Amino acid sequence: MKPDEIRKMTKEERLRRLNELRLELIKLRMQARVGTLTNTARIRNIKRDIARILTIMREEELGISRK
Repeated sequence: MKPDEIRKMTKEERLRRLNELRLELIKLRMQARVGTLTNTARIRNIKRDIARILTIMREEELGISRK
């Protein structure tokens, strides 16, 4: 997910997407523990998407404007 896509979302959409990503991360971590996870890079990508969403939400709280 690109930062521009996240910035175009409403606050509610961001929160919903954040919750979806967190649930997916939990499921993938469980698969990794069991040994059924095939795409390990997916965990890293989800963690980065979560960080992007949280960063953009924090920027808006502080009034920092980006492109």
